[in-house]
Amino acid sequence: MSEEIIRIAARGDGVTASGRHVPFAVPGDIIHDDGRLEEGPGHQIAPCSHFPQCGGCQLQHLTDDAYADYCVSRVAGALAQHGLDAEIRAPHLSPPRTRRRATLRTLRSGGRVMIGFNEAGSNRIVDMMECHILHPRLFELLGPLRKLLAGYLPAKRSAEIHLTLADQGVDLMLKGIEVEGLQAVEGLAAFCEANRLARLSVDEGLGPEPRYEPQPVTATLGGIGVALPVGAFLQATNDGEAALVSAVREATEAALRTADLFSGLGTFAFALGGQVTAAEAGREAVLAVKSAANRAGRPIAVEHRDLYRRPCDGKELAAFDAVVLDPPRAGAQEQVRELAASTVERIAYVSCNPATFARDAEILASGGYRLDWVRPVGQFRWSTHVELASAFSR
Repeated sequence: MSEEIIRIAARGDGVTASGRHVPFAVPGDIIHDDGRLEEGPGHQIAPCSHFPQCGGCQLQHLTDDAYADYCVSRVAGALAQHGLDAEIRAPHLSPPRTRRRATLRTLRSGGRVMIGFNEAGSNRIVDMMECHILHPRLFELLGPLRKLLAGYLPAKRSAEIHLTLADQGVDLMLKGIEVEGLQAVEGLAAFCEANRLARLSVDEGLGPEPRYEPQPVTATLGGIGVALPVGAFLQATNDGEAALVSAVREATEAALRTADLFSGLGTFAFALGGQVTAAEAGREAVLAVKSAANRAGRPIAVEHRDLYRRPCDGKELAAFDAVVLDPPRAGAQEQVRELAASTVERIAYVSCNPATFARDAEILASGGYRLDWVRPVGQFRWSTHVELASAFSR
C-alpha cells in the first residue's frame, strides 16, 4: 500500500502515519510499495554538490516553505508531548551563507589536506569545495588553510578548525596541531598577516593559546563592543541573533528590572533597557560583560554564578519584573522550578532544544504561567537543529 509522508523526524527522515521512516522524504511525498518515492511540492534540488554526504546539512532537499513547516512541527511536537499548546509564530530562517561560526575537521592524507564537516553518520571528512551555509569570509579562508596545514599536520592525524567572524575579522583556532621551531612560528605569523586574521590561537592539548592578536578581538552586542574570549559562544548568525533579541524585547515588554540568566557575553543584557542583572558561570564571559558595561556606562550588574548548582531563589527573583533565560541544550530545570514558584510577571525563554524547552515549559505552566507564544528560529540553515524564543506571563 502506498503511504504519504506526514512529517519529518528529528534526524531528518520522512515519516508516514504508520511510522515508516524514509530517507530524504518530505511531507506530501508518496512512498510506494516498491520503494519508489513520488516527490511532492516540498522538494527542491539541493544547491550544494556535497549534499547529502556532508553532515553539515540534512535538509537541503526541502523548499523554504517545507523547512519552515519542519521548524514549526519540531516545536509543536515537543509541546504536545507535555500537553501544551501555544501560538507558534512564523519561523525566522537565516539566509544561506550567513553562518558566522563553525567547527570543521582537517586531515592530511595522500599528499593533500582535507577540510570540511564529517560525512553524515561517519568520521570521514568531506573535503569542502563549496559551502552554502558558511559566511563567505569564513569559506574563503579554507584554501589558504590547506596550504598552511600541509606543513603542520602530521600524516593521517586529524585536527579541528574553529572559525568565528568577529568585529575585526576571522578569529581562528587550530586544535590538534603542533608548532615547533622558529620557522613554524614565523609561518603562522605570515599566514595571519597575509589573510588579515583578527586572531589566531593554537591548542596543542593544554588549551587554546593566542599566537596572533594585533588588537583586542570583540563582538558587537546591543551596539557595544564586548571582548570575545577564545572559543566563546556567539549566536550562529547575525540575523538569527537579531530575531532572538527582538523576541526577548517583546516578551519582557521594556521591564524596568530584568534578570538575564545564563547571560553569556550579554547578547540580551546589552539589548535591554532599565536595570539588568546578568548571571553567568563562565568566568571569562563575566569579566567581558563587566568591562564592556563599565566602558559604556550601562547599568548592568554582573554575577559569576553557576545556575545549575545555585539557581536564583524566590526571594532573589522577587526583585525583578522580568527574567530572560537562555540555557544550554540541557535546559534549566532547577532554575525553572524556582521561577515557577516566584512572582516574576514575565519570562523570555530562549532555547536551542525544543525537547528540554517543552519540559521546562510544563513546569512553568504548572506554576501558573501562560505560554503566550513561541517563535522558531532556524539559524542552522538546512539542519535539523531548531532554536526558539518564547514568552511566558502571569
